Amino acid sequence: MSGVARDQDVDIDLGQLVRAVWARRLRILAITLVGAGVAFAGAKIMSPQYRSETRILIEPRAPAFASTQQANDASAGPLMDELNIASQVQLLQSADLLKKVINDLKLYNLPEFDDAASGSAMSSILVKLHLKKNPLENPPEERVIDAFVERLQVYQVPGSRVIGITFTSKDPKLAAAIPNAMANVYLSTQSGAKLDSNSEATRWLEPEIEGLRQKVSEAERKVAEYRTSHGLLQTNGTTTFPAQQLNDISAELTRVRGDKANAEARAQAVRNALSSGEASDTLPDIMSSQAIQRLKATESGLQSQISDLQTSLLNNHPRLKSLRAQLSDIRSQIRQETQKILASIENESKVADLRASELERQSDTVQANSARAGEDEVGLNALEREANAQRQLLETYLVRYREAASRADSNSSPADARIVSRAVEPVDPYFPKVVPIVVVAAVATLIMSAIVIMLAELFSGRALRPTDASPETIEAEAVVEEKYVPQAAPIAAAGKPVQPSMLAVVADEEDTIEDVKAAEDVPEDEPEDDNEFSVASVADYLTGSRAPLAIAISPTGENGSAATVSLTRMLADAGHRVILIDMTGSGYPTELMAEDPAAPGVTDLLCGEAAFGDTIHGDRLSDAHLIPQGQSDVRRAMRGVDRLSLLLDALAAAYDLVVVECGSADVAGVSRLTRSRDVEIILSLPEVEETIFVALMTEFQAAGYERVVLMSGGEGAEQALGRAA
Repeated sequence: MSGVARDQDVDIDLGQLVRAVWARRLRILAITLVGAGVAFAGAKIMSPQYRSETRILIEPRAPAFASTQQANDASAGPLMDELNIASQVQLLQSADLLKKVINDLKLYNLPEFDDAASGSAMSSILVKLHLKKNPLENPPEERVIDAFVERLQVYQVPGSRVIGITFTSKDPKLAAAIPNAMANVYLSTQSGAKLDSNSEATRWLEPEIEGLRQKVSEAERKVAEYRTSHGLLQTNGTTTFPAQQLNDISAELTRVRGDKANAEARAQAVRNALSSGEASDTLPDIMSSQAIQRLKATESGLQSQISDLQTSLLNNHPRLKSLRAQLSDIRSQIRQETQKILASIENESKVADLRASELERQSDTVQANSARAGEDEVGLNALEREANAQRQLLETYLVRYREAASRADSNSSPADARIVSRAVEPVDPYFPKVVPIVVVAAVATLIMSAIVIMLAELFSGRALRPTDASPETIEAEAVVEEKYVPQAAPIAAAGKPVQPSMLAVVADEEDTIEDVKAAEDVPEDEPEDDNEFSVASVADYLTGSRAPLAIAISPTGENGSAATVSLTRMLADAGHRVILIDMTGSGYPTELMAEDPAAPGVTDLLCGEAAFGDTIHGDRLSDAHLIPQGQSDVRRAMRGVDRLSLLLDALAAAYDLVVVECGSADVAGVSRLTRSRDVEIILSLPEVEETIFVALMTEFQAAGYERVVLMSGGEGAEQALGRAA
């Protein structure tokens, strides 16, 4: 036996589990050795399986003789995404590719790929019992493919464009040959597909190119005819003749107008010099005249002679007169020559003006011709665009045709994949691995044996212990249980043993053995006071005080609880909303008030086995309400006694008065029930004994409870309980 009560909370004793396993260590070791031996024998009996792998890298590949630009274009193309790689994996597992590999290697002749043909006794029995389909019903080719697929694994290496081809076989040579053969067939299939694509492209491009050539010739012929018929002859390859002529006339007209303006400016400068009498030696046109230069030289010589002779001769000397006459004549010639130069410049201006007028007339004529040429160029441009489009399309088709024709050879169109790792003949078998199998079997047997032993201990109850199973709490519970022995309980006036309150069995971790031993015994009965402390007087007092909570203490047991029930019914008959909570150990208030003594109550609520609303019941003889004791374990329920304060607050908000009948409780138990000292404490003593009443009142007042009221049975209690008879 485990020694654990049926309704008691328990924990698993890990130490007991370990001790149980250690006590059976030899048995566990023997079972482990047997399991390892069976695994070793089974691994040796199994036929070895060999596995080998080939890996293929999927990437775009340019032809071997492609130009640098073509190679760069191929390498710069978009890389294959995950969907493309997954498609290639499915292609490697296609039925056509597998059939080609099977036929190339003649795998249909090997018994390994057609086990159904030889069969086995077990397989024949299952077929006869219709538990298995007869494999011979399938065609031989399908059976070989099924066996091939079972041993084949094609997958994409995560995070890369590499595809792995793995094959498992009893023959190590075959395990390496099949992946390599599949890779070769796959590459040849891909290369053949590209060759077929190139051949199809050349066959389609040939007639298209021939038709485009004719269209290009026709378009160019139309352009030439249109240009000739409309006189749109090109001069430098970009412009027509009228446009070029108009440009030349515009340039010449600009130059002539500039010459005219220059001549007019030069003539005006000469006129200004002549009219003002200023020296004209600085003018470019005068200084450039040879005649002027000679006359200026002669003038200078005559002035020199006159200057020399004036020093020795008089002014009226014939020689001086002659020289002065010559100087005057020279100056007159210079002036005449200047007039000639001015006339020449004016003639240049007139010629330039006439030339400009002629050029303007020619420009108007050419502009009219150019406008007509522009209208004609609209049709020419349309013909040229059509010809250019046909020419570009022809050039594109020619380039594609040359590329496709250059890749017609089998070596010129490699597949967009290459083998990066070929399968080699394996030396060690892939399965079975004797050492790992034996180790795993031994460890699994060891763990399972230990688990079985632990479960046996748990189910037997030997590995279970109470939740608060420390030595101190066990001793305290023993002391508390001793208080519940009927022989040790005090005897009430009616001769029945007084059950302690539910608050006396709170299994709180803060309660020590000394607290349990210090619990007071139940006092003896007190004599009854029929007037001042009657039930009716206490009811009137509670009505006047409007107290929301009253805690009733019944040291003498059931007769005190009966008085509390009488008080509750009297208040309910007076029109008050009142509820009584049964916290006694005997459950006597529940017996007096509840329709069903087994109804869920406060212990069920604290244990979480009933909802709050399900614990409130009506009194069978009044309008009062009752929360009975309940059916759950009192000790487990009282571990949550701290939640009772929240329960009382909720009830106080819904009722005029909440009465808690605690039975034979002490100050420590009441203190656990409510955190506040502002409550009514009712000492229910039907037979009052002054010494007990004074002691209890002194004890409660010392704990801070100042509102302590004595209630004796009296006539009111007898009348209230008389209806229950």
